[in-house]
Amino acid sequence: GNLPPDYRISLIDIGLVIEYLMGGAYRCNYTRKRFRTLYHNLFGPKRPKALKLLGMEDDVPLRRGRKTTKKREEEVDIDLDDPEINHFPFPFHELMVWAVLMKRQKMALFFWQHGEEAMAKALVACKLCKAMAHEASENDMVDDISQELNHNSRDFGQLAVELLDQSYKQDEQLAMKLLTYELKNWSNATCLQLAVAAKHRDFIAHTCSQMLLTDMWMGRLRMRKNSGLKVILGILLPPSILSLEFKNKDDMPYMSQAQEIHLQEKEPEEPEKPSKEKDEEDMELTAMLGRNSGESSRKKDEEEVQSRHRLIPLGRKIYEFYNAPIVKFWFYTLAYIGYLMLFNYIVLVKMERWPSTQEWIVISYIFTLGIEKMREILMSEPGKLLQKVKVWLQEYWNVTDLIAILLFSVGMILRLQDQPFRSDGRVIYCVNIIYWYIRLLDIFGVNKYLGPYVMMIGKMMIDMMYFVIIMLVVLMSFGVARQAILFPNEEPSWKLAKNIFYMPYWMIYGEVFADQIDRKQVYDSHTPKSGI
Repeated sequence: GNLPPDYRISLIDIGLVIEYLMGGAYRCNYTRKRFRTLYHNLFGPKRPKALKLLGMEDDVPLRRGRKTTKKREEEVDIDLDDPEINHFPFPFHELMVWAVLMKRQKMALFFWQHGEEAMAKALVACKLCKAMAHEASENDMVDDISQELNHNSRDFGQLAVELLDQSYKQDEQLAMKLLTYELKNWSNATCLQLAVAAKHRDFIAHTCSQMLLTDMWMGRLRMRKNSGLKVILGILLPPSILSLEFKNKDDMPYMSQAQEIHLQEKEPEEPEKPSKEKDEEDMELTAMLGRNSGESSRKKDEEEVQSRHRLIPLGRKIYEFYNAPIVKFWFYTLAYIGYLMLFNYIVLVKMERWPSTQEWIVISYIFTLGIEKMREILMSEPGKLLQKVKVWLQEYWNVTDLIAILLFSVGMILRLQDQPFRSDGRVIYCVNIIYWYIRLLDIFGVNKYLGPYVMMIGKMMIDMMYFVIIMLVVLMSFGVARQAILFPNEEPSWKLAKNIFYMPYWMIYGEVFADQIDRKQVYDSHTPKSGI
């Protein structure tokens, strides 16, 4: 409704809409530099010359009345053999997205059945429909539109789950590789990332996705039971790393091609024997084994698998141990607990004029944490810095971390000053440590037992706000009436706003302030009456 009447919507505008609906760091092909250059060559000032090279006629008349500047004409470099100029590399992708945006469900399902990357297309369509349904509900549109878009989103989500289930039943390894394959046509995202962006819980809860996430979480470590204890033991007692089992590259189907090349460079392969010696050994082995070679060959295969696990170099074991996500998590957890203990010591003991060793360690921890947050922003996917910051701030814990770091920095600056600013800095320290204890809830979320309760508490806090608003209405009505009746001669002051809520709030917990309800003097019941 804000566009001018004669405005012509371009594919670049459509790309911006798709990026907005997909959210996060998603980058549509329509907004990339190469496509924008080609699009402007075909539909911009260079349109006549570009169409002439393509053998097409211009159907858009030139507008008159424009002031033109004389410049040297630039040659339009267009390769007619380039498939991206003559047609889109994946036309059914573009047609399906167009049908989804136009709310043509049957046509979108038809285009989904054709072309490549069916799982990715289903997840993208699921996300687009869900985002459009959210926008429709926010803009107070007809409820039927939002419900219809949610229904379309569920249809595409169900197709993605069914396709994943069928792929997993046929080949588990290829199904896991399918989830981690980077899709160039979809902003280099993976199917797993698209499912997370669409908040497709059924897809993420599938056995294939859970096995993949578990393998990625463990890295190259092969652990079944008591993984946390083994990792902590390896951190505290490094020689115990040698007793741990590790996976080979065949047991890691989720690795990308670049990771496989890196692994092959780091991990030397066993030298192969000459072909003649190999053939002679095979003939001798066949003659010796005879008919009963089946069982021994199986044993040999098992021994080869075990030997391959044992042949991982010592340096490689140490590198893979410290590079595993689960080890990094426990390193972070232990360091965080140590940081909290030192912070407790700082706020509980007397604060000296200059920071102690423990306080300098805490300051260093906060300082390095701030540097890490800056690194996260700079290393994130979006290209522009503003977009990086915007995507980073979409995470709740990142926002709270930023506030806590800034608050601690203010407290540290005040703490280094003379009195009374030093006392103010100590108070800020005491308030700041409350947040760092609450930050433990994010660590608890990893645990399979505590994690669901943390999620439930978070959702209950959001729902509780509605009850607080209702209670606030009742509390305010009682507080105003009580204040007006008990104190009819008050002068205008901001303290009246405090008194409206202060005592009624404590009355919720049973404190009725009986001595202030009736201010008249009463007779002592223990005083004997005259004449008795």
